[in-house]
Formats: sequence, C-alpha cells, structure tokens
Amino acid sequence: MNIGIIGAGSIAGVMARTISDMEEADNYAIASRDIEKAKLMADQYGFSKAYGSYEDMLSDPLVELVYIALPHSHHHEWTIKALRAGKHVLCEKAFAVNEKQTREMIEISEKTGLLLAEAIWTRYMPSRRMITEIVERGDIGRLKTISANLGYRIDTKERLIRPELAGGALLDLTVYPLNFASMVWGDDIRRISASCVKTNTGVDGQDNVMVEYQDDRMANLFSTIYTLTDRTGMIYGTEGFIEVQNINNPEKIRIFNYDKGGARLTSELTVPQQITGYEYEVLSCIKAIKEGRIECPEMPHSETIQIMCQMDEIRRQFGIVYPFEK
Repeated sequence: MNIGIIGAGSIAGVMARTISDMEEADNYAIASRDIEKAKLMADQYGFSKAYGSYEDMLSDPLVELVYIALPHSHHHEWTIKALRAGKHVLCEKAFAVNEKQTREMIEISEKTGLLLAEAIWTRYMPSRRMITEIVERGDIGRLKTISANLGYRIDTKERLIRPELAGGALLDLTVYPLNFASMVWGDDIRRISASCVKTNTGVDGQDNVMVEYQDDRMANLFSTIYTLTDRTGMIYGTEGFIEVQNINNPEKIRIFNYDKGGARLTSELTVPQQITGYEYEVLSCIKAIKEGRIECPEMPHSETIQIMCQMDEIRRQFGIVYPFEK
C-alpha cells in the first residue's frame, strides 16, 4: 500500500524507517512546507515523491493511506482535507485537541467511507493482548489499583511549549497513561481529579491525574516534560500485581504473586521483536482498509472520543484553553 506522510519531523522519520522495512507498505510520498526537508527525507528513506506542499501530495492519485505527523494543532485541518481528497488516514496521537474536533473528523470519515485511525501505537502492540490475557485469566485476582508514569526531557522542544501548537504534557504524554488505564479497565469513570504545574508559556509541564471508576477502582497517573522517568505501569490485584516496563513501548511484563506477606516473581514475559513498534498500527490500517472498515478494532472511534473527553475534562481542571479555542 502506498503511504504518504504529511510532515517531515522526527516522528515522521520513525514512521518512514518503519515502513522501509515492511513488505506490506511502501514509502511513496513525503510532504513538507520546506521542499528541501522533504527531499532529504525522501533520499534517506526511499520515497518515490517529495512534495513542498501538503495539498500537492493530497492531489497525487497514487497516495492511498496518509499518515498525519504534524503538531496536535494541525491534526483536525489536515485529517479532514486528506479524507476529502479521498485518502484513508492514520493520524498521530493525540488525535485532536478536543472532543469537538474529534467528532468532526470522525463524521467526515463516516460520510466518505474512508478509514480514519488514531496512531496511539500502544493500542496495537502485542503487549496489549498479553496484558489483557493475564488479567482475564485472573492471575492477580480482582483488580483494584493502577499506577503509571511517563516522562521525557522534552521541555526544549518548540511544539511542546507553544500554546498555539497545543503544547504541554497532556496531549503528548499523559495520553499514554490514560490509554494504559483504559486498556485495562475501560472508561466507566465516576470522577477525575487532575492538577498540573504550568510552564512559563502557560501550558502544562507536569500532570498528576487520579481516575476513580464506578466500581471503586482507581488509577493514579503522572507525566512530565522535564525529566526521564522509569515509565513503569503497575496493575495491582488482590492476589498479586503486574509490572509493565515502559508503558510507551512495553519491553517486559512481570507477574508477581503475594507470598507470606510479600511478593514473589512468578512469571516474566518478553514482548516480540519489532521494527520500531509503529508497524502494528500500519498493519491494522491496511487490514481494515482491505476489509472495507472505517476504523481499526484496536482503537475504534468510540474509544478515541472517550479518551479525548477525559483529556478535555483534565484540561478544564487545569484551566488551560488554547489560543485557537477562544
């Protein structure tokens, strides 16, 4: 399948490197507003076409699936333009900046009958199924509590600190702990309590989120753009707990069971080798397109909306409104 990428930043490079090692997909076109940047990436990853405008790439009839690799503030506009140009779309997380944009994007997908998927890669990875199987087997008893954190030193990146680009930790990092909890427990939420420490530009630099569920379970989630954290996810049950090393790209999954007042390691699982981890979302899109679907089962539109609603509520509690929302 011919892939066209809009944007030529670092995340586009990861996707291009992934596709270059896949048999099922081809690096066909790359578009940047800087044609030299597009040509450089085309040479590096073997794209057939390099475009100096997004519109020109979308008018290319050979582009089948478009990957949106732009700042969050631009997802809504270019996803809709790609769909209206007759292209299937895989849009980077966070899918949009708010629920309103999300619903508008999905509505166009439904009207055009074209696939629209959110590129939240952890939803598509084999590790998700592995964790689900452990939980459903009852290996750690009845689930009670989740904790998860994600942090990188990325406070110098322009797109992370500029309000007009929908910067901040929430849409870039906190979205992962939220999805981690959602993948285990769903979205039957009673209450969210959130606080943040803001940057000098007014976006959130560190987030702390408590999610209380209807059945009295709880998730405690933390993210930061200032430091590298251990990125660990913990799922606690009445008979033991699961430790996930790196919730952003799980490496190992360890199961502990309680023993005489302590805990002992009873199982350790290593996730399958991968190209980068991005290949799973691409493969899911290709399969869904071939089956005539407009969404991927791993991250259906309803779940994208749910997560966006959670982030809207969190941002409301932060008191953060992006300039283009006013």
